[in-house]
Amino acid sequence: MPLLGKAAMLLSFDISEDAVHEHDDWHTHEHLPERLSIPGFRRGTRWTALRGQPRYLVVYEVADLDTLTSSAYLERLNNPTPWTQKMMPHYRGMARGLCTVVGSFGVGVGHFGLLCRFKPVPGAGLQLSTWLVQEVLPKLPTRPGLGAAHLLTGAVPPQMTNEQRIRGADANVDWALLVTGYSESNVAALAKTDLVASRLEEHGAQGVVGSLYRSDYTLTDRELDG
Repeated sequence: MPLLGKAAMLLSFDISEDAVHEHDDWHTHEHLPERLSIPGFRRGTRWTALRGQPRYLVVYEVADLDTLTSSAYLERLNNPTPWTQKMMPHYRGMARGLCTVVGSFGVGVGHFGLLCRFKPVPGAGLQLSTWLVQEVLPKLPTRPGLGAAHLLTGAVPPQMTNEQRIRGADANVDWALLVTGYSESNVAALAKTDLVASRLEEHGAQGVVGSLYRSDYTLTDRELDG
């Protein structure tokens, strides 16, 4: 199981063009270390879109869902640093999901990732989840160019915090598939084969949106401890 916990927080968003360089500096040198210092946060990865949108995807792997509602996490969100307060107004279209890890297969984190976002047709959630976890995802990490595959489902509505008040209300995340690997072309091809929208829809998904990402920076809690 490559994900380092039973839950994950998934964020997807754009940044105003004039703030992109400062955002990446802030996110790398202040924000990720700050988040990974919170008890229960295991690994954070920032991804940038190669095809599709939004521009950024950030995934935080955490011990469990309680980590994402803990007093330590909420204290950070309600007391943003001066640099965070400066960056928050540059966020556009933030979607933030506090997710359960329903299925996680393979090992490691590939440099390229395909993110498919969708939600189940009412009444089709169990059928869709069973098909993905038992038939589709376990086979993907063994293929050339691929390494890991995960299914995340939104589990807890995020609380309103001071950070969110600065940038504007966040949208929720329903379901998300993230498949990572070392071959850009092999990862991208999944959007036209195994994870093509029409195939997911046949098994109960709706509103399927796919984007291809490249990982730009990763940090773990153990690196901070070192």
